[in-house]
Amino acid sequence: MHNLIFLTDLARPDLDPYVRLNEAQLFHALEPQPGLFIAESPKVIERALRAGYQPASLLIEKKALDRDLADLDHEMAINQTSGLGQTPIYVVSSELLSQLSGYNLLRGALAAMHRVKRPDLAIFLATMPKAHPRIAVLESVVNPTNIGAIFRSAAALGIDGVVVTSDSADPFYRRASRVSMGTVFQVPWTYVDAKLWQAEGISLLHRLGYKTAAMALRHNTVNIDDPQLDQVDKLAIILGSEGPGLREKTIAQSDFTIKIPMAPGVDSLNVAAASALAFWELGNREEN
Repeated sequence: MHNLIFLTDLARPDLDPYVRLNEAQLFHALEPQPGLFIAESPKVIERALRAGYQPASLLIEKKALDRDLADLDHEMAINQTSGLGQTPIYVVSSELLSQLSGYNLLRGALAAMHRVKRPDLAIFLATMPKAHPRIAVLESVVNPTNIGAIFRSAAALGIDGVVVTSDSADPFYRRASRVSMGTVFQVPWTYVDAKLWQAEGISLLHRLGYKTAAMALRHNTVNIDDPQLDQVDKLAIILGSEGPGLREKTIAQSDFTIKIPMAPGVDSLNVAAASALAFWELGNREEN
């Protein structure tokens, strides 16, 4: 049985996560416990459920109800979870759903999901594969679309984990999770406080056994296919902000500065595109 609640308007306070709370308010909604995030579209919701995230409620378009419930029940069954049970499932008409921002992208369903507490950097890196781990560090990457695209490349191209500075966009922002096609729930990741990162981030990675490779254009850069990079036991690939790029201190303290060779007259790629090429070359891919 499902806890179906059919609505004729969006005034109910229980719908605040979908209708009236912004991303920052959702993040802090349950303090001191971790907050909420919104998963958009059945595919993204399925991947969040598969990763073990628990729904607080769902909002489903009436005409898609049977299809979406069947898909979500199936996903929870194959992952041996207890099902939707008494989770409130709000059912609304297409006309009501069309009042929400991004309606054309929703594809029938949204879910308010519970966040989980993120581990600190040392604990997080202890969970990485013991042999040849490859991680990405995102320093002040503020565009959610780029965050989502980077995670999608990380999932596809063998990156074992992602570290996100706290001044970056949240990987669970709606746009980020949607662009990632739900891979933000698949790739292990954690935050590092931006001030801590600026003060001693590279030193922390070094103490934890990682060599660091800063993606930047400098006179002493090496190409991303340089053989010495493949010989590194534990490698952190550091990508910077869309505009200014990496901080000078990050570059100066890194073990390598790496670049993607460019055609004449072009100096760089978008950070998401650059991540895909770097991950292709340096990730732990298993060929099919």
